[in-house]
Amino acid sequence: MTITLMRHGKPDHFQPGRRSALAMAEWCEAYDLAEICDLPPERSLRLAAEAQIIVTSTLPRARSSLAKLGKAPSQVDALYCEVAMPVMSLNFPSLPPLLWLPLLRAMWLCGYAGQVESYTQARQRAILAAERLIQLSAEGNVLLVGHGIMNKLIARRLRKLGWLGEKHASSRYWSSAIYHPPVI
Repeated sequence: MTITLMRHGKPDHFQPGRRSALAMAEWCEAYDLAEICDLPPERSLRLAAEAQIIVTSTLPRARSSLAKLGKAPSQVDALYCEVAMPVMSLNFPSLPPLLWLPLLRAMWLCGYAGQVESYTQARQRAILAAERLIQLSAEGNVLLVGHGIMNKLIARRLRKLGWLGEKHASSRYWSSAIYHPPVI
């Protein structure tokens, strides 16, 4: 059976303007509360229809994506939630979110986590998530409607365990990658 990792749709979250690093915490909180504002492409609808087990994170953007696919989850679990952005207590500089987001994520990848889950902790969570998805796949095709970074970490673990699939799945909204069990 297969495991499909799908990223959620486009969040209904547009807050332009410049803000400090500290103000980005509020921006990220609003993003985490946002539902989606677009419709799934045909491929996403087809993959959802082929799944016997559907899991999703607890975040509204993933759950509302699943609703737009016309499916109900078999499981909703925070294990599959996106890794939070680190926050810095700085009131300067004032930058647009489109600059802050890659900067904060790069800092996180380089070891700065602040008060959020570290890269090492996120990787351990992804290992557990991959193991659960593998267990579920014994019952049929699994679809995870999740998030960009966490899906990439789960995919890395699946490949390490011998699962075959797209090596570098896209991080665009509604992107998906299908993984097949190792050939024995």
